[in-house]
Amino acid sequence: EAEKHAERAAKAEAGVLAGVPLALPALTRAQKLSARAARVGFDWPDVHSVLEKLEEEAAELKAELAEADPAKLADEVGDMLFVLANLARKLGLDAENCLRGANRKFERRFQNLEQRLAKEGKTLEDVSLVEMETVWNAVKSEEVRQ
Repeated sequence: EAEKHAERAAKAEAGVLAGVPLALPALTRAQKLSARAARVGFDWPDVHSVLEKLEEEAAELKAELAEADPAKLADEVGDMLFVLANLARKLGLDAENCLRGANRKFERRFQNLEQRLAKEGKTLEDVSLVEMETVWNAVKSEEVRQ
């Protein structure tokens, strides 16, 4: 860390957050920024505190829904994502890997939903959201049992 600090000083970069590459995936960068801040004590004391912050951010997002200002909504969703990156860090998880896993799981389940409907001679366009959710829940239940 001392060497990195010296390198940043040589590049005229100042501050605890200096040198975290902008080119990183956003979730990874959020995790690295928050880890840097945590090193100097700017951190939630425990996971439960992070979850409380997530609930606070969700309430702020809900409050913005009525106005539906895209910039404000984007700001609130961004805040929630940043808090989620912090939650992953506090749990010792890589936020980017968590999201990749969730993407894979969603793709697998959604493809299974499409296949089940196809076996019945239906497409997604043929069924209601309620029907899709029923099949989705069946797919999910079967995965959990396995």
